[in-house]
Amino acid sequence: MLFAHGFGQTRRAWSGTAAALAGRGHAGLAYDARGHGGSGRNAAGEAYTGQQFTDDLIVLAGELPRPPVLVAASMGGLFGLLAESRWPGLFRAMVLVDITPRWETAGLERILGFMTAFPDGFASLEQAAGSIAAYLPHRQGRKSPGSLRELLREGGDGRWRWHWDPRLVDELARDSDRHQDAIAEATRAVRCPLLLVSGGRSHLVSDRTVADFLELAPHARHVQLADATHMLAGDDNDRFTATVLDYLAELDRTEGTGQPSLAHRAPAPVTGANP
Repeated sequence: MLFAHGFGQTRRAWSGTAAALAGRGHAGLAYDARGHGGSGRNAAGEAYTGQQFTDDLIVLAGELPRPPVLVAASMGGLFGLLAESRWPGLFRAMVLVDITPRWETAGLERILGFMTAFPDGFASLEQAAGSIAAYLPHRQGRKSPGSLRELLREGGDGRWRWHWDPRLVDELARDSDRHQDAIAEATRAVRCPLLLVSGGRSHLVSDRTVADFLELAPHARHVQLADATHMLAGDDNDRFTATVLDYLAELDRTEGTGQPSLAHRAPAPVTGANP
């Protein structure tokens, strides 16, 4: 398994699911995308581009001993589609978590609005917890200060700011709508098994964008978790994990019938991605 998080998240977003899958024999690797969490930041004169994130994913998958199943949320799913279209057979299968090649612009603006609403950070972890709870009112309880230490970093001024590089918003996310046609064409070329798991209360993925995705990839399956939002794995982790486990069992049964599948053509020696 290879886990790719969404914009503004870290590898810790997959902790519950990854542990449950590992307990069922599905070992996995979760990583922080560049500019996020513990991963490095681009140099001051080097802008963030989608090509870099796609290249990173190709290298990570290509270094694994066999083609992984990619479980990818939002941003990670888009780069997964681009990576698989560039390197057919890179993934055994893909699970896209509340992301489609075309998305609702208003939903993206809502997400970015929250992410950029606190440019000066928070005076305390408790204040951050309150802001997150207000943004996700459907969730019971508040995040603990300990869990928020994975999402925020304390600056020299004592204020807590998001772990991701703020340059990512303007350089990668703000104008991402213009890339929808290219991502749609990449999706049309993907032949590996695909599962889309969407949230019934998502602001980013809608019936319209799901229908468009299934037209681009008619071999894909779609499962909706009715009560989940865009933050699907965090909203209903048990049901999400059960959905992924069912899909993995289905893949095993299908491959056990001897049906042909794409061979894994790993970059050798981890090339094929631009520096």
